[in-house]
Amino acid sequence: MQFTFFHLMPYRPLDMAERHKYRAAWVVMPNTLYDPKKGADEYQSYIDQLVYAEKLGFDTIAVNEHHQTATCIDVTAPLSLAILARQTKRARLLILGNPVANRDDPVRIAEEMAMIDCISSGRLECGMVRGVTHEVFPGNTNPTMTNERLWEGVDLLKRAWTTHDGPFNYEGRFRHRRAVNIWPRPWQQPHPRIWITGSTDKENVKKVAQEGHVFATFLQPFDHVKHMFRVYRENYKFNGVPGGLAFMPLVYVADTESEAEAGMKELIWYMQAKTEAQYRNPPGYAPVETNVQGLKGAFSGRTDAMRAQGLEFQRDQGVVMYGTPD
Repeated sequence: MQFTFFHLMPYRPLDMAERHKYRAAWVVMPNTLYDPKKGADEYQSYIDQLVYAEKLGFDTIAVNEHHQTATCIDVTAPLSLAILARQTKRARLLILGNPVANRDDPVRIAEEMAMIDCISSGRLECGMVRGVTHEVFPGNTNPTMTNERLWEGVDLLKRAWTTHDGPFNYEGRFRHRRAVNIWPRPWQQPHPRIWITGSTDKENVKKVAQEGHVFATFLQPFDHVKHMFRVYRENYKFNGVPGGLAFMPLVYVADTESEAEAGMKELIWYMQAKTEAQYRNPPGYAPVETNVQGLKGAFSGRTDAMRAQGLEFQRDQGVVMYGTPD
């Protein structure tokens, strides 16, 4: 088992009272609440934290990007990762991830990631994501096609990384590229390890396993995580680069239990206020069976009904973890 320091770079100067004046942090919160001078200090602080995580012994340092939200001001994670590639020496560097379903050019992603892999002397872990539901609207993407766009993007990315005998043409459903011949190519051969996050339905987990990539899941209850990991192990195929499994809850540690509980109540604002209901599940984004399971309360971290059962329930489910260091 390895440990990852994962950072979303939320905008902390946003006062708790101010937060609750608005319906949600995603999409609709006006950016008049963002102070560029305070935001500049936030970036410096967060980069320092990420570098310090290596000194604390974390195996991997992870960054992510989101858009049009106060919960994440890391809007272009490759920039953050490039800084870390130069300022760290040992830790693996994970981008989780590149929103390939919402970006038109996987070849540019392949170039960016290859450059970071070279700067870091082969420490890149390259995550590719479908994109969360509430970014479908501001991204103006078709929710029924995001999964196909993800996998097509991954295919083109891998071909760009592993083709070394001159340019090739690519004809996909969504992308048509001429004379693909990237410089530089990655340090790691045949290519950096690919992580995939996205839909947690059985078929998607099976595909990640069959492609030999790392499957990562967030804020899901233990029982569902156990099910997904079992499906992965049953279908895993080694394809030249090791795969793996990753799980992330929300974590808050303090000197006393009461301080930890108070801190977690602040932290779960990320789940409670991050998006309005109409942006959470655009038609066609999730399979029908997944929606049926959700209505039955299958995903404790992701439904209002389950969140309403309180922190203790969420801790029992493994969606949040809080307490003393012990």
